[in-house]
Amino acid sequence: MSEGKKPGFFDRLFGRPQPQPQPAEPEAERQLPPDLVPASEVLPVEPEPAKPEEVASEIESERAEGLTPEGQHLREQAPPPPGPPETTTDYAEAVDDDLAAPPAPVTPVPPPPAPPAARRSWLQRLTGGLKRSSDQLTGGITAVFTKRRLDGAMLDELEDLLLTADFGIETTSAITDTLRRDRFDKDVTTAEVRSILAAEVEKVLAPVAHPLAIDAAKKPFVILMVGVNGSGKTTTIGKLAQKLAAEGKSVMLAAGDTFRAAAIEQLQIWGQRTGAPVIARPAGSDASGLAFDAVSRAKQEGRDVLIIDTAGRLQNRDELMSELEKIIRVIKKLDDSAPHAVLLTLDATTGQNALNQVEIFGKRAGVTGLVMTKLDGTARGGILVAIARRFGLPVHFIGVGEGVDDLEAFTARDFASAIAGRE
Repeated sequence: MSEGKKPGFFDRLFGRPQPQPQPAEPEAERQLPPDLVPASEVLPVEPEPAKPEEVASEIESERAEGLTPEGQHLREQAPPPPGPPETTTDYAEAVDDDLAAPPAPVTPVPPPPAPPAARRSWLQRLTGGLKRSSDQLTGGITAVFTKRRLDGAMLDELEDLLLTADFGIETTSAITDTLRRDRFDKDVTTAEVRSILAAEVEKVLAPVAHPLAIDAAKKPFVILMVGVNGSGKTTTIGKLAQKLAAEGKSVMLAAGDTFRAAAIEQLQIWGQRTGAPVIARPAGSDASGLAFDAVSRAKQEGRDVLIIDTAGRLQNRDELMSELEKIIRVIKKLDDSAPHAVLLTLDATTGQNALNQVEIFGKRAGVTGLVMTKLDGTARGGILVAIARRFGLPVHFIGVGEGVDDLEAFTARDFASAIAGRE
């Protein structure tokens, strides 16, 4: 290798001996141009003094890096920087403990209890139950009375509306006659029409609004429930039994609807709820014989009230109505004044057919009072007004729902206000 030549890559890789550099021979003194000053005569340049803040910064840097005795001392005293948590002893021990310990059971957090629903008053439930009827009436009245001045065309439309709601000809005529006499060709508002409607309805219903009176001198006070299929007899019996039991009366029930096994079971459930014993026989048994046994048993036990259920029957079936008459004759053999009350349950959704039911059952069974059910299921609640005007039978209870509290003593003013939508 020639002198001064740089060793190759393979020479450096395999560590081959490399020639040591020879000291350079002193070069001959170069001749300087005459216009230049010799180097020996050039004065040295003094460095610019450092600023105090730069000096302080360098000292601090040296101390931090351990280049000064003070910095070396700081490095010896300062603890080493912490490593990742996985490398520490505490972390490893905690992981071992977590793996060895069984998992803690997760306790589900129960949801907060829902606030109890505020109990609605009977008037609120009645208004809600009659909402379909009142909405149809008030909506129709608003549509009819588009002009402020009352004329014959408006009265004709109002008459059609009331007849459609099953108020009957007599009640409808009374309302329109009142408007024609007092407000014809005068300004009238829908609120005034609703007020007149409510007043006329109350006038018709007030004479028939009678609560069911239980004569304490008659033990047992026998109540016979009659009506067509699906009118709500059995449910009404259960609700009535609960009301009487809440008043402190001892009640007994008789499952006289022997044609339906479901009716027997349903009445037995109501008996368990109210604490009332239920006299029952297998389905298909003679209903009049069961009624006889029930009256005898109630007399022996000194019960205050005996409520007898009967099978639903169509009012136009003569043979079925004859069976009902037989039950009544058998009861009278034990107490000639019984039954002391014969209550006909009427389904409000049947409309004008309810008028026929009241007429036939009244003649064949001697109906003494009415219970109107399912008023919340129809928009034609005016049928009760038509029945009251035509027959004048006491209306003891009305039902506007399936709840046990949805059967209440009938009040004419509350009903009239609710059905007319009057606030």
